[in-house]
Amino acid sequence: MKQSFYASLLDNNKQWVEEELKKDPEFFKKLKDGQNPPILWIGCADSRVPANQIIGANPGEIFVHRNIANMVVHTDMNMLSVLDYAVNVLKVRHVIVCGHYGCGGVKTAMENTSVGLIDNWIRHIKDVYRFNREELVAIEDPKERFDRFVEINIREQVYNLAKSSIVQAAWGRDQFLEIHGWVYGVENGLIKDLDINIENNKELSDVYQLNGIY
Repeated sequence: MKQSFYASLLDNNKQWVEEELKKDPEFFKKLKDGQNPPILWIGCADSRVPANQIIGANPGEIFVHRNIANMVVHTDMNMLSVLDYAVNVLKVRHVIVCGHYGCGGVKTAMENTSVGLIDNWIRHIKDVYRFNREELVAIEDPKERFDRFVEINIREQVYNLAKSSIVQAAWGRDQFLEIHGWVYGVENGLIKDLDINIENNKELSDVYQLNGIY
């Protein structure tokens, strides 16, 4: 009988274990003792953008949260729980928001077609479009406009992280924490650093700066 795709997953796991043990017999014993990743990765759920692989990270080196279009929504308890654990327990030193060109969530936010329940999530991205509409509609080439919107959305999510009480409390304790914005090119595998690096709340508008928070 032809092996099913599902069964092959389990076989692939066994093969991976064997390969890792050949390289390092203590590999899994080291992982068992805990994790100390320096990075929290907030990325898109897209299957083409695996966080560890595209930066060559090993298990235990990167803490990951993924959702549609790499969003940082201030009422998303899932994301906030991951962020809180990463910052306050794991003491990560860097948070990377990584989007990717050709993102379906971002593209849907530029259109008017309903896609069901996800419309409610996409609306947050539509807000980003509305805030930056003047810049975007001035770009005549559709692909260039799409790529630029991907980048703008990443920038917005980086600043949403910086506005959070979790991040600002860490800064208030003088805990080192830097936030970065990247975009991944699915077509070539390369990461573009958008040169968005925030390490304190002084880069935020006054209304977002929280004082006396630790």
